[in-house]
Amino acid sequence: MPQITLRQLKELSFLECIEDKTLDLIRAKVMIKKLKKSQILFSERQCVNNSYIVLEGKVTMYRLSEKGKKRVVFILNKGEIINESIFDNLASSISCEAFEDSEIISISKVDLLNIMKLDFKLTEVILYSMSKKIRRLYRQIKNTVPIKMDKRVAAKLWKLSKDYGVETPEGILIDIKISITYLSDMLGSSRETISRAVKELEILGMVKIKDRKFIVNREKLNQYFKEV
Repeated sequence: MPQITLRQLKELSFLECIEDKTLDLIRAKVMIKKLKKSQILFSERQCVNNSYIVLEGKVTMYRLSEKGKKRVVFILNKGEIINESIFDNLASSISCEAFEDSEIISISKVDLLNIMKLDFKLTEVILYSMSKKIRRLYRQIKNTVPIKMDKRVAAKLWKLSKDYGVETPEGILIDIKISITYLSDMLGSSRETISRAVKELEILGMVKIKDRKFIVNREKLNQYFKEV
């Protein structure tokens, strides 16, 4: 596996405030793992002894229902920690796969804990990453209360446009390829239900699909999903 450079570590936003001596310790212990699109990094109920960070690309964190239906929990981008929860020494409660061709930093849990003991600032940034995920989960729980699916789709597209939006003359382009099937995985619903909801939003002039990407009117979406 290829080795990482100090420059690559410094380019990761969550390591910006970490001293070079700590980064050198990290660099000496990590390896880079390359994943192809849809390749599994680890699975639910698997014992995972390494901590992973997205170096390039994106990964999907998801769970499977008893019927095998995928429910996407997070899409994680460059510089995000994938599995802070390894520190409880339990099997993984979530699966991870590459959303697109990606490069992943891998470091053993033991090595990471030893470095954290030497630099509390590193511990702080990992705790911040965990708290950020918890807050995102709280918002997801809030959005599971009974609500029309078209409003749930509107809320999800608004969030995606916030994270990945690019301004164009036609509206805000969500600059990642999200299929109807993947959107249904994110919302835990059937493809047919999500397809109908998207069509409703298209009729209302909030959404259109071009070259397999969504173009949205963020203001209209925001107003729509907040309506009682």
